[in-house]
Amino acid sequence: MIKVEEIEKIRRAYFLDAMSIREVARTLHHSRRVVRRAIESAEPGQYRLEQGRPAPVLGPWKEKIDALWDESQGLPRKQRYTARKIYQALREAGYPGSEITISRYVAEKRRESLPKQVYLPLEFDPGQDAQVDWGEAVVEIGGERRAVQLFIMRLNYSHARFVMAFPFQKQEAFFEGHIQAFHFFGAVPRRITYDNLRAAVLRILQGHNREEQAAFVAFRSHYLFESRYCTPGRGHEKGGVESDVGFVQRNFMVPLRQVNSFAALNAALQVECRADMQRRLRGSPETVGEKLADERARMLELPQSDYKACRLHSAIVNPYGLVPLDTNRYSVPGHVGEAVRLRAYAFEVEILAGEEVIAHHKRGLGQEQDIIDPLHYLQPLVQRPGAFEHAVPMRRWRAEWPAVYETLLVELQRRLPDGKGLREFLAILKLHEDHAPEAMTKAIQMALELGAVHLDGVRLCLHQSHTEQEMPLPLDLSSRSRLAGIGEQPVNLRQYDALLSGR
Repeated sequence: MIKVEEIEKIRRAYFLDAMSIREVARTLHHSRRVVRRAIESAEPGQYRLEQGRPAPVLGPWKEKIDALWDESQGLPRKQRYTARKIYQALREAGYPGSEITISRYVAEKRRESLPKQVYLPLEFDPGQDAQVDWGEAVVEIGGERRAVQLFIMRLNYSHARFVMAFPFQKQEAFFEGHIQAFHFFGAVPRRITYDNLRAAVLRILQGHNREEQAAFVAFRSHYLFESRYCTPGRGHEKGGVESDVGFVQRNFMVPLRQVNSFAALNAALQVECRADMQRRLRGSPETVGEKLADERARMLELPQSDYKACRLHSAIVNPYGLVPLDTNRYSVPGHVGEAVRLRAYAFEVEILAGEEVIAHHKRGLGQEQDIIDPLHYLQPLVQRPGAFEHAVPMRRWRAEWPAVYETLLVELQRRLPDGKGLREFLAILKLHEDHAPEAMTKAIQMALELGAVHLDGVRLCLHQSHTEQEMPLPLDLSSRSRLAGIGEQPVNLRQYDALLSGR
């Protein structure tokens, strides 16, 4: 294609130098057709492919590809021919070319078949609408690289966004994401738009009607917002949050985040969301944060207490004192063979016998894990101390506890043989139920230094560390000389001898 500089030379030669078209073509080495076009217009023309490029390998097979493509359009979307399937079918028929050539041709046919739509710019009233969606990102947590699920809520008027990471998209994470978003915004939007998420929708009915999950209806009733669902396959109906998913992945999660826990990751994401409040929307004099302040007054107020964002689950305690949840198991103290209830939160698990919470654990994020609290197994060990060396709860605990614990155990077994020292040690470990690990370590160290190597000694050291008092100042007896010698007289041991002899 001729450049604008060449067009300028042609036009100058013709209009200013009065050269003929033949002379211009000969002098500047262009065809007469090119010279005529430059004389007609100073703007460069666009390149047009007048003849199709030859496709010696693909050409004979295009008719077969078109037939397979047309055939698949009448099938369900999930069962249509992909470019790879078409390539495999052609290879069996003797096609000699590459798969990438087929992929490009199929991609072109797919673009041609897409409906051409015009999207309308939308405007929302303050406090009325929000959108929710999930995204995914890769992070490094505790040195391990893993995929996390990103809950994203966007307010349609202010464009304020909230992001929170979870290990999964289960209903308890879905609820917890809402609750934390409501607190982040300081209020509840009046209506929220969703895809047909399983956490909210049990069954899609005709039109825009949905049969919702009972738990979601209760959750929505607690906060009093309305729900709205997109037409299946029409993600553009909540295009704002769809765009936010990509924005968060490209801006909040790059470079690869390296954190120690989900709590640290979510704290960092909240910092990003607050910094994003300083963004100024195109055509608006206000920042996102300023618009949110206006919007908050028209949103619903937060209720006095939050909904319990948990999934309820019933189980039987097995002979090892464990109850199952998903693929993991959690320990409880006693209650073997009894029915218990679990409250499965996004990051925690509570286990109840009746209405009493008998165990509390951090939720296991792996597969087929046993999450064990060693305190739950102290009483069985008192009854069967011979299992101490091989009991899994104790072996895990001993791998982590401070060295003073081993020193205490050795000393107790030396002073109290025949298993009595081990039982005394287990009784000391039971003090962990009421005292923090740091306080226990300090008290055990003090007891060893004082030689008070027993349960009462550790208790006394714990009491002293919890009730630290300032030493009283010495009395000033300088004005009372007759009292100055009190406490300094030599001890008369003959008085003790007289007491012992009975005189």
